[in-house]
Amino acid sequence: MESNFLKQLFQQEFTKIVAVISKRFGLQHIETAEDIVSETFLLATESWQTKGLPANPTAWLYTVAKQKTLSHFRRNKIFEDKVIPEIHQNQRAVDYTDEFSFTQENIKDSQLKMLFAICTPAIASEAQIGLALRILCGFGIEEIAEAFLSNKETINKRLFRAKEKLRTEKIQLELPSEKEIVKRLDNVLHIIYLLFNEGYYSKTQNEILRKDLCIEALRLALMLSTYEKTNVPKTNALIALICFHSSRFDARHSIDGEFILYEQQNEKLWNQALINQGIYFLNLSADGDQLTSYHIEAKIAQWHCAKADTVEKWNEILQLYDRLLAVNYSPGAALNRNFALYKAKGPKTALTEAKKLNLMDNHFYYTLLGELYKDIDRQKAIANFQRAQALAKSSLEQETIQRKINML
Repeated sequence: MESNFLKQLFQQEFTKIVAVISKRFGLQHIETAEDIVSETFLLATESWQTKGLPANPTAWLYTVAKQKTLSHFRRNKIFEDKVIPEIHQNQRAVDYTDEFSFTQENIKDSQLKMLFAICTPAIASEAQIGLALRILCGFGIEEIAEAFLSNKETINKRLFRAKEKLRTEKIQLELPSEKEIVKRLDNVLHIIYLLFNEGYYSKTQNEILRKDLCIEALRLALMLSTYEKTNVPKTNALIALICFHSSRFDARHSIDGEFILYEQQNEKLWNQALINQGIYFLNLSADGDQLTSYHIEAKIAQWHCAKADTVEKWNEILQLYDRLLAVNYSPGAALNRNFALYKAKGPKTALTEAKKLNLMDNHFYYTLLGELYKDIDRQKAIANFQRAQALAKSSLEQETIQRKINML
């Protein structure tokens, strides 16, 4: 039995089983749910290695997990003494055995409710991302630590505090009311957006992890599109944004792991199916009269799926960045807008605007200045690239900047 198969199965099914157990018995037992799933996979590893894979590994996992769950709650008398009274008190259905099932409908419903529960404003954004990676995406503590450039102890403490918050705030595993869902959806979309950025602009050099993070962000966003109340234009705009960026993922790195700049990417490696999917969701996002930053970023990302390096293209992108900064200003967007200005109007015009940004601790800022100076003043270009290299946090970024210096 291949370890990769078991790891992939764990990542896929861990999230589903934890969500269903938590929906059934409450978020206060989320750590118990995690332990039960871990025990189930440990048993699977031992059993399958000696007896071989069962005909339906997923069904085997669901059956064993359900047995272990019911056994745990009954053995500890939590079910009779605590869960049932709470269910009656909250006027929930008495026939809970039927609810505790691993049908596709119940899994999807449980995961959707878990997504909203984790994205409660009661928990800080960074902790929400960590919980999402663990509970909704099935990543291990070591992988989460690597994604955050942290250590296992720090991540464990962060997740523990977040789960305590779920308990103390008595967060329910349920969808908000129709009135509340509009406000909560913004936070859910923001967390998915941050999760995608953790993968796409990741500081880790683990390419598999980077790609997995992006795939999981897309999966969560697509899950929102299957529910009527969350299948709204801004959700579709975020999906389009993720699709367009993800389409170029395989072209961004060489076989040796080196980062490949946009201008040097082989567009034959771009994923046309994802580009088409992005266009589909971008068209859906045009319904209604709300224009969000996701809409604008998605349109910018679509333009980057056209390799032609024309003034018209960069003028369109420049105008989109102007609109984006008006809707949602950020230093990163301002820097990207300056690069578009450089491509559309030339380095001198862009330099004048870039100096106004004055982002002294940002290595992207100095990388941009180096780019703008390279055809104007070689020494200033080198000096700015070297400053960027000193501020860069990963060896991958430092190597990319070094290649720019070598080309001068």
